[in-house]
Amino acid sequence: MSTLQDKLPPGLNIGTLGPLIALLAACAFFATQNDRFLTGGNLSLILQQVMVVGVIAIGQTLIILTAGIDLSCGMVMALGGIVMSKFATELGLPPVLAILCGIGVTTLFGLVNGLLVTRIKLPPFIVTLGTLNIAFAITQLYSNSQTVTDLPPLLTALGNTFVLGGTEVAWGTVLMLALFGLAWFVLRETAAGRHVYAVGNNAEATRLVGIPTQKVLLAVYVIAGAFYGLAALLSVARTGVGDPNAGQTENLDAITAVVLGGTSLFGGRGVVLGSLVGALIVGVFRNGLTLMGVSSIYQVLVTGVLVILAVATDQMSRKSAR
Repeated sequence: MSTLQDKLPPGLNIGTLGPLIALLAACAFFATQNDRFLTGGNLSLILQQVMVVGVIAIGQTLIILTAGIDLSCGMVMALGGIVMSKFATELGLPPVLAILCGIGVTTLFGLVNGLLVTRIKLPPFIVTLGTLNIAFAITQLYSNSQTVTDLPPLLTALGNTFVLGGTEVAWGTVLMLALFGLAWFVLRETAAGRHVYAVGNNAEATRLVGIPTQKVLLAVYVIAGAFYGLAALLSVARTGVGDPNAGQTENLDAITAVVLGGTSLFGGRGVVLGSLVGALIVGVFRNGLTLMGVSSIYQVLVTGVLVILAVATDQMSRKSAR
């Protein structure tokens, strides 16, 4: 007898179908509450609002798939943004080199996180909690807690828009979607991607079949760090400044997006495109509630409820699969 899972397209499972249905239901609800919600301009705005968290969520998804977690992602992103901004404005480096330096710093933090997890065997939660504070302190000290302005045009180019079907679309949105597509392809179609899932499912069994689990874990943290650097560039492009106070909530927002997207916090299960759906769910709720005139504190409340429901669903799904 065929099951619902058997009838779904390859790569799609019930865990990712649920968030997609939730996203569509939320869009339908808010469309009935405000005529502006489904306009092209508003939908483009939602994509712009989630592009930074969305790119961070790609790196966070990779780590959570290995049964880890990264609490430092938001602060590391902020540090990367300050580095590329100050290197371009105060040191006078060419913008491309400044951007590469910023991504290099975030990648270095990923390497440090990975080495502490793989070589010293420290829990990812504790490691990244520590590097969160380190990144925050370095960001504030290096920037003197001052916003960096007068950035060269190349640093803010991804914040520019082009017209598509009468709607202005930010180039940063295009980059976010392209990165999700690339991550989806690598995780689904390559041996390296399958190794990430295998480590999350059962690291010891994966090691016994000859897969270098420690190298896989280290690579995941390093690649996640690189994604945080790209998110830093998007943050700088969207705001037009290097903001030392950026990243204050992005770590939790990224984890929220991953969990809402159906990726299991216990590792080994999830689809990276689900994290895009999760980020959009949060973005749609915040945008829709704003259009309805609902206080921002209730937006936070709704987000918290959604996270608890998503984790509870994951727990029940794991128990039923046993």
